[in-house]
Amino acid sequence: MSAPPLPLLGSRDLRAPLAWHAGQPIGTAQFLVEARALAQALPARGPAVNLCQDRYRFALGLAAALLRGHTSLMPPNALPETLQRLRELGSAPYAFVDGDEVDAAGLERVRVQRLPVDAAADVDAAAVPQLPPELVAVCLLTSGSTGTPQPHRKCWGPLVRNIAAEAERLAELIGQPTLAGLTLVATVPPQHSYGFESSVLLALLGGAAFESGRPFYPADIVLALQRVPRPRALVTTPFHLKTLLAAGVALPVVDLVLSATAPLSPQLAAEAEEKLGARLVEIYGCTEAGQVAARRTTEGEVWTTLGALRLWRERAGDGSDRFLVEGGHVVEATPLADILELLDAQRFRLLGRANDLIHVAGKRSSLAHLNFHLNRVPGVVDGAFWLPDEVADGVVRTVAFVVAPGLSAREVIAGLRERLDAAFLPRRVVLLPQLPREATGKITTATLRELTARHIDGRGARAPTSGSTPDAHAVIEVPADHPAFDGHFPGQPVLPGVVLLTLVMQAVQAQPTLQARLGSTPTIEQVKFTAPVRPGARLSVRLAEDARGLAFELHEGAQPVARGRLARG
Repeated sequence: MSAPPLPLLGSRDLRAPLAWHAGQPIGTAQFLVEARALAQALPARGPAVNLCQDRYRFALGLAAALLRGHTSLMPPNALPETLQRLRELGSAPYAFVDGDEVDAAGLERVRVQRLPVDAAADVDAAAVPQLPPELVAVCLLTSGSTGTPQPHRKCWGPLVRNIAAEAERLAELIGQPTLAGLTLVATVPPQHSYGFESSVLLALLGGAAFESGRPFYPADIVLALQRVPRPRALVTTPFHLKTLLAAGVALPVVDLVLSATAPLSPQLAAEAEEKLGARLVEIYGCTEAGQVAARRTTEGEVWTTLGALRLWRERAGDGSDRFLVEGGHVVEATPLADILELLDAQRFRLLGRANDLIHVAGKRSSLAHLNFHLNRVPGVVDGAFWLPDEVADGVVRTVAFVVAPGLSAREVIAGLRERLDAAFLPRRVVLLPQLPREATGKITTATLRELTARHIDGRGARAPTSGSTPDAHAVIEVPADHPAFDGHFPGQPVLPGVVLLTLVMQAVQAQPTLQARLGSTPTIEQVKFTAPVRPGARLSVRLAEDARGLAFELHEGAQPVARGRLARG
C-alpha cells in the first residue's frame, strides 16, 4: 500500500505572502496560479536544471517541475562545461532560466516568466497540489574525484519531514508557535543545499516567506532586510556575516540569523547577536543526510539533532571510527564526514571533518581548527590554511593564504604564535587582496591547490593582486543609464555578465601585444561572476598573461566581481 500524498505547501494562509520582491509581497495563491501555468508549458520529459538566480522564479520552476513529476537537478556549478556534460549524458533535457544572458550550454531553455495575476481573486480556486512522497524532487550533484557529478536524490517525503523538523526547532528558538509571518533574506544561492532548504523549502513547507533576491554587498543586505517586515531572518554564512559586521554600515534589527557551511566562532556569534538584536542559530548538515542538527552558538558548543534523528559510532574496516545518522527524514543509516564527540544519541560536539585532519611533526590538528584561530587574529579579514600534497625536501608544513590589509606576513605569524602550537605555524604566509571563495563562502580544495601552485610552487599563472603591477589595467565607469540595465531585474538593476565580458575584451583590444597573443577570435575558457555590478559602478580590469592565454579579473574597489581566462581562438 502506497503512502498518502503530501502537499506542495505546508499549512498556511493562501492570502499571506510567500515571497517579497523589491519590497512588494507576492501572495501564496498567486504563486500556485503561476506554478500551474508554468507546468503546462514544460517539455513532456524531464529532468530539469534550475539556473534561475531570482529566488521566486527558482521556486516557480521547482514547483512547476514537481507538478509534472520532473526531478530538478542541482549541479555543483552552472559552468557551461558542467551543463554540457549533463547534456551529453542525457541527464538534463531542459533548463529553467530567468535571463537572456544565462548560458544553458545547449539545453532547451524554459524562460520563467511572471504572470499578471490578481491572486486575491483566486484563493478559493488555488487548491494546494498533492505530491507522491516517493517522487524524486531534486537531485543534488556534487563534484566527484573523476570529474563526473555524483548524484544524491531527495524524495519529497523526506524533504517534507526535514523541513518540518527545522521549522519546529527554529520556531522554538525564537519563541513562536510557528514560522508564519517570518521573512527570510538569504545571501546563499537557492541551488546550494543550504540555501535550498533554509530559504526556498523553509517557505514552501515551513510556513515562512522569502525575499526574492540574493544580496551580496553589505549595503544590499541591509536594503533587502529593510524592505521586508518583521519578524525577519538573515540566512547567511560565516564569511558573509563577518563581512557584513565589519562593513561599518547601520544594521536593521533582525529576529533570527541562520548560519551554515562552516563553523562559526563564539565571538562572531556574540557580535552578530549584539549588533543585529537577533538570536543566531547554526545549522549542521551535509549533502547526503540533509540538515542534521542545530545550536544557538552563544549558549555553548553542543549540537542537538533535529526531530527524530539519532547518531551512533561504529568501527570502520580500517580501524577508524565513523559516525552515522538515521531516523526522521534520513531513511537509511548515513555516514557523516565529520568526527564527533557523542554525548548521547542526540547531542554532540563537532571536532572536525574526517578528511580535514592533518599531522605535522607527529602532532594532530585540523584545517578547520587552524582556520578558526587564523581568522581571530586582529587585522585578518579572511584567511585559509592548507597543507600541500607534496614538498621537495620531504618536510610537510602548512601554508596560509591571508587577506589582512595593513599587516605583514611576519605580523600574521606573530598573531598565530599566541594561539597555535609551533608545529602548525605556516612556513609561508601569502598576502592576497581577497580569497576566491564560492557563492556560499566556501573555498574549495581545488582552489587551495591552485593557490599553492601559483604562489608557493611557482607553477601556473600568478593572479593579479593589489600588491603587484598587472600586465594591463583599465578603469571603466558604468553609467547609471546603461541600456543593459533596462529590464534586467527591475528595482534591483544588475549589469549582465555578457556586458562585463565585453568590457574585458575592450581592455584587451587596447593592448596590442595582448590582442596579438589571443588572436582575432579569442575564446572564453572559464569565467565566474562573483558579485553584482550596479549602476554607477567604477570597475578596474586586471589582466595577466599565463601559459594558456590571459587571466582576467574585474574589481569594484577591493571587491572582485568577475574572474576567468581567455584562450587563443
